[in-house]
Order: sequence, then structure tokens, then C-alpha cells
Amino acid sequence: MSPAPATGTRGPAETDLAAAYARCRELHKQHGRTYYLATRLLPAWKRRHVHALYGFTRYADEIVDRTDDLPPAVRAAQLTDWSDRFVAGLRGAPVDDPLLPAVLHTIAAFNLDPDDFASFLRSMAMDLTVTSYARYDDLLDYMEGSAAVIGTMMLPILGSSDPVAAREPARQLGLAFQLTNFIRDVAEDLDRGRTYLPDEDLARFGVSRDDLVEAAARCRASGPIRKLIAYEVTRAQAHYAAAAPGIVLLNPASQACMRTAYLLYGGILDEVAAAGYDVFVRRAAVPNRRRAAVALRALLTRPGTPVPLPGPPG
Repeated sequence: MSPAPATGTRGPAETDLAAAYARCRELHKQHGRTYYLATRLLPAWKRRHVHALYGFTRYADEIVDRTDDLPPAVRAAQLTDWSDRFVAGLRGAPVDDPLLPAVLHTIAAFNLDPDDFASFLRSMAMDLTVTSYARYDDLLDYMEGSAAVIGTMMLPILGSSDPVAAREPARQLGLAFQLTNFIRDVAEDLDRGRTYLPDEDLARFGVSRDDLVEAAARCRASGPIRKLIAYEVTRAQAHYAAAAPGIVLLNPASQACMRTAYLLYGGILDEVAAAGYDVFVRRAAVPNRRRAAVALRALLTRPGTPVPLPGPPG
């Protein structure tokens, strides 16, 4: 569904909406470089809606993670206030916010499920009180809101020949992206007092949280930590493999975008492996030349071509 072209002079509401979409786009461009690059391969009319979803998730994350100088109770109050304004907007109340008008417009345009957004906000609130997860199943409960629902939010915008069959792969891709971030950002999360690698996994490889803190201070991982990270890479690759069949179910015009995102996020795991699974020596990132090459190949690939499955760590 493409919006009708604008005609005449914009009124105040249209101006506010355009500004909100612009703010979401700026957040996406500034903070989501890999995903933003992929989004450039979408038809122009779809891009602003993807920017809106990214803006929503990023702004909530900013409240939780970019205000470390504030006590958790104050951050929780800010998140609650913003969430309440969002819910009020869903009910039709006027919203005075720099980006929520774009989010609400996108939700209405694609009839997105408000429960997905509520689930996301619950996971963001967990970050204010939960600092570790005992088992992977516990982490998955968190990731259901922080990642899986983003896949289901995106699906109506991307479009699919079979939305029912594409739903689970979309969820799996959200999980794959999130776990990739957790693997790459162990040191950054430690700085915030959190570990997203499950306690049972640490114990399996004889690693303690203090060991991770020491490795971050030394900028070098121990042998057991490298084995732990290799294990988590394998787990993330399983999510990518489960997500792969869904990309060919997307509308042809959306496949290049998600193929690029899939390959570039998966490429972060390749960089982790190339560094010997030492996520403390440097922050894993796909080189710009490879990013551009992946995007170009995706653009030239015939829709319906299966994406390559991730390989085993090595």
C-alpha cells in the first residue's frame, strides 16, 4: 500500500508528521548504520515506516541506556511517561512528541498489533532491574519483546506472499540480530552492569562475571571466554538458519533489503570468528567495502533466490 502523493500546502498536522518521520530517520541513520544501509534498498515509500519503527525502539532504548547518570527509578518514570503518551496516542489522544506521530501513523497505516509494542516496552523496562539471565529460556523471554516482535512489526510493511508462513522466520531474524548484538557488545553491556550471556552458559565453560570484567579491562579474552563466545555464535547462527526461508517469502521489492540486513548482521559473527572469538580486543564490524559489496549483490540478486545459510564457526 503506497500513500497518495501530497497535494497543495501542508497543514500543521502534516508538518508535524513529516517532522516526526524525519526525526525517526535521523535516529536510524545515526545509530543503526547496518540496518539503515539495508533500508535504502526498499522502495522509497516504505522507508519512512521502517524508520518510524526503528525510531520507536531506539528512543525507548535511549531512555533506558543513555541516561546512566539518572537513578533507575527516574529512568523508569521517564519510560512510563513516554509509554503512557504512546498508549494515549493509540487511543486517539493528541500527542506532543517529536517522533510518536510517525510511529502512530505507521501503526494505523499497516494495522500493526499494539500488543507487539507493549511487549517491547515491557522488555525495555526489564533492563532497568534485570542484570543477568539464568538460562537461555529466560533470555528468550526477554528477547521475545526486545527482538522477536520487531520482526512481526516489520512483516506487514515488508509484505509477504504468505504472511502466516513468514511470521516465524521474521521472529527468528529478530532473535538472530539481537543475539548478534549481545555477542558483539559484551563489554559495553558490562559497563551498564548487565550480562546477556546466560549464567548457565558461563558455568558450562568455567567463566564467571568477574572473568568477563577482567577480560574487558585487559581488552583480551581468555581461552574459556573464547569458547563461550564460539558457542553463542553457533546459537545465533541457528536463529539465522531458521530465519533464512522467510526472506524469499517477502514481497520481491523487500527482499534485497532483508537479504542485505541478514548477510551484514551475520557478517558481524564472521568478524567475531576472525578475531578468534575475542570480543574484547575490538568491536566487531563489517568493513565498509564489504558492506557496499553485499548491498550491491543483494540488489542484483533475482527475487526468490535463497539466502546462504550461516556456516559453522571456525
